[in-house]
Amino acid sequence: MTIDLARQKRRKGSMNSRSRKLMLSPVQNLYETCSEVFADGKAGYVPPPKDIKRLRSVLDNLKPENVGLSADMPYFSATGSDEVPPPVTYLHIYECDKFSIGIFCLPPSGVIPLHNHPGMTVFSKLLFGSMHIKSYDWVADVPCSSNQNTHHEDLAAPQHEPRLAKVHADSDLTAPCKTSVLYPNAGGNMHCFTALTPCAMLDVLGPPYSDDEGRHCTYYNDFPYATFSGDTGSLQAEEMQGCGWLKETEKPESFVVVGAMYRGPQIVEN
Repeated sequence: MTIDLARQKRRKGSMNSRSRKLMLSPVQNLYETCSEVFADGKAGYVPPPKDIKRLRSVLDNLKPENVGLSADMPYFSATGSDEVPPPVTYLHIYECDKFSIGIFCLPPSGVIPLHNHPGMTVFSKLLFGSMHIKSYDWVADVPCSSNQNTHHEDLAAPQHEPRLAKVHADSDLTAPCKTSVLYPNAGGNMHCFTALTPCAMLDVLGPPYSDDEGRHCTYYNDFPYATFSGDTGSLQAEEMQGCGWLKETEKPESFVVVGAMYRGPQIVEN
């Protein structure tokens, strides 16, 4: 009798939990799922596959209206020129020391330059629009030397040796599409976005950037493999296909991010 009563209580508790999940707003559900998935999160942490799948499922079902967005908002109006890309708007939704949630709003031709995500697992959901994405992963610490192409002004500063990286993705992405995931050492940890149409990208970073903890956002210029020569060691010729060199650079002056108030459903912290 006691065992049956305990089973009934567990079943009732499970039903109450499922009912509550159904009543949550999509944004609150995202927050609570992130809180569970990144509960033990720290730099370099990769959630187990079942948690990756669970969080991807929540993001896959997220729609622009769930976060109070539509393509006719002023964030998405083209205001740049052929020489200077338009500003990008960032909507901050939530941040703690375990994870952050935010949305990048890009007008047509808006660019988020090539940058890294040190020690992070990142979920990116394109809410609407089309963009081009190019991403890289490090191949190895391959020493290099500049060849005849060292007249590039970009090679002068800052003084960091280029590192060999392999292209992970170089393609267009159009909503609706599946949520992409990048990892600390795989999945395209360094990436850049160029908006082909007005578009909005929701990012979950686990953990978020932190200067205090050494997780700085580093920007890069990318160069074709032939730009430099280097000792590729045990790497075979076929492994060099799709490779390029990434060299650290300062944040581009043309990259302007404007903060704006998030006006979608609010998150209630647990």
